[in-house]
Amino acid sequence: MKLLILNGPNLNMTGFREPEIYGARTMDEIIKDLSVRSEKLGIGIDHVITNYEGKLIDELQTAHERYDGVLLNAGALTHYSYALRDAIAACRIPVGEIHMSDILARESFRANDVIFDVCAFRVMGLGEESYFRGVEEMAKLLI
Repeated sequence: MKLLILNGPNLNMTGFREPEIYGARTMDEIIKDLSVRSEKLGIGIDHVITNYEGKLIDELQTAHERYDGVLLNAGALTHYSYALRDAIAACRIPVGEIHMSDILARESFRANDVIFDVCAFRVMGLGEESYFRGVEEMAKLLI
């Protein structure tokens, strides 16, 4: 099984943002650890991080050619992007939404997440562990 981890705006700042929520490690360190843990489950992962919505959409549009599922943490774009929602809906493989923080407990606008209805599941509020839980949830869907 092969998964794509997509991270959008602000995730490249992990290691510099609220350590009580995001920890002190960089996204590269988190993904390296996630790769090792996922391999033990027989799951390979690739990772793309970008600050550009168009790149996230491009990756979603071609993900079915190389992957069995996608884990998406699109940062601020997640909450209002109808283009992102449409790309997920047309993806042809399951997409799970993941967040390190509890987005619903943060600013009220974050509860207006337009992609929620087209995602297979949401994992949030577990810090770095949200990524591994997302891998586990995706594995349950695909097995």
